[in-house]
Amino acid sequence: MNQAASTTVDRPLRYAVIGAGMSGILAAKRLLERPEVASVTVFEKAARIGGTWRENRYPGLTCDVMAHAYTYSFAPNPDWSCVMAGGAEICDYFAAVWRRYGVDKVTRFNAEVTLCEWRGQEWYLEASDGTRAEFDVVIVASGVLHHPNVPDLPGLAEFQGQAFHSARWPDGLALEGQRIGIIGNGSTGVQLVSALAGRAQVTQFQRTPQWVMKIDNRPFSDEERAYFRANPAAVEAIRKDPEYLRLVKRFNDAITQPDSREMAEIEAIVRQDLEQAVTDLALRAKLTPDYRAACKRLVYSCDYYAALQRPGVAVVREGIERIEAAGVRTRDGVLHPLDLLVLATGFHADRFIRPTRVVGHGGVTLDERWAKRPSGYLAVTVPDFPNFFMLNGPTSPVGNFSLIEIAEAQWGYIEQLLDEVRTGRCVAIAPTAAAMADYEVRRVAAAKTTIFASGCHSWYLDQEGVPATWPWGYSAFFEAMAQPALAAFEYFAADGRRTSARGVS
Repeated sequence: MNQAASTTVDRPLRYAVIGAGMSGILAAKRLLERPEVASVTVFEKAARIGGTWRENRYPGLTCDVMAHAYTYSFAPNPDWSCVMAGGAEICDYFAAVWRRYGVDKVTRFNAEVTLCEWRGQEWYLEASDGTRAEFDVVIVASGVLHHPNVPDLPGLAEFQGQAFHSARWPDGLALEGQRIGIIGNGSTGVQLVSALAGRAQVTQFQRTPQWVMKIDNRPFSDEERAYFRANPAAVEAIRKDPEYLRLVKRFNDAITQPDSREMAEIEAIVRQDLEQAVTDLALRAKLTPDYRAACKRLVYSCDYYAALQRPGVAVVREGIERIEAAGVRTRDGVLHPLDLLVLATGFHADRFIRPTRVVGHGGVTLDERWAKRPSGYLAVTVPDFPNFFMLNGPTSPVGNFSLIEIAEAQWGYIEQLLDEVRTGRCVAIAPTAAAMADYEVRRVAAAKTTIFASGCHSWYLDQEGVPATWPWGYSAFFEAMAQPALAAFEYFAADGRRTSARGVS
């Protein structure tokens, strides 16, 4: 791309950022640093920031990425309490960054964007707080895991105790001595069992068991945190620790190459962890999956197997027949009496910005474009949706490595595309239909060879059973994000005409 042009400021732009979670805060912070920006408005549907860390407040909530890696590169945090930070601590960190960089001054709360329509040269937005406004650029930072998946369980409305999704955890809920049923055993279900064992009588209803990777979530000492505060380079060294990076690369090589040495190593580790931690053969059989490690998202825990073997904790695999007033009746006829029923049943991971109505060039809607499956060119842009950019959007490497690292790389890519608009080369920019089609053909073919397609049911799979995530390696992602290939894009002029950006240097 023309580096000289990228330093010329011709056109101040108005930006709408949808979502005040991790990615939205990142985008707004970066935009507010630019002197030519006309305005930045962050639209947040809730009453406070935090994204998925605001939605989820259940006991035991912990990130499965090392805290110092799940941190903005521009805002190191020497005060993380432990190797893997808890949800409340992460939410507090985001709030501090949000205030420190002035994003709080441009955020509108209780302002869910309901309409986003391209009107030739700009986007027209409507929001639930009454906002009606025009913007030149829309940044979608709505996240993935924020639409709870509530299963259609027969009799659920008849339950006389409290029943709720794990992302709707009630404040001040009494737990001590309660009979608590947990439906689901992904990361949330596992973390809940670990947190509640010993405090309550816990019954976990499993449809299928999970492979669990043991981690050491040790706390940082006061001395360590003081050292980090005095030596910022020590924090950066943790982020770039060769062993950590080796493990990240090992996992990405494993999921993209299921027959690799790296996958064999991971499978041996999780099987050995299970065999060493669970000596009761009947319980071990209940906990042994019949699919390959990482086919479902790999679960990380330091104490799940130990928690399952505590008094008052049970694993039920018989399948749920129905919910009754007193509890859960399984298909073997047994009634499991309960006081609380927690639905740790995940999210609708295919929604993204929807149900917002998004209308692009020529009246095409995002629902129409995503009728088969949600996707974006390199996970960032969509044909016929000019100046519409996504962070951690569909086909991003969600679950492969730190989402902050992913979002920061995507933002660097978006910034370069925005330079084409800022410098007056065009009114707007979007990928060509041909580039999108080529990307999707290659991505689907590669996705079908990943571990996610090796024979299990998971939220990674779309309605046709195709894994919906980035199917290539760690390095390939950053190479793709390093610089846009303008030949894959088209320019939109003020009169609505479209021209190819091919040949722009």
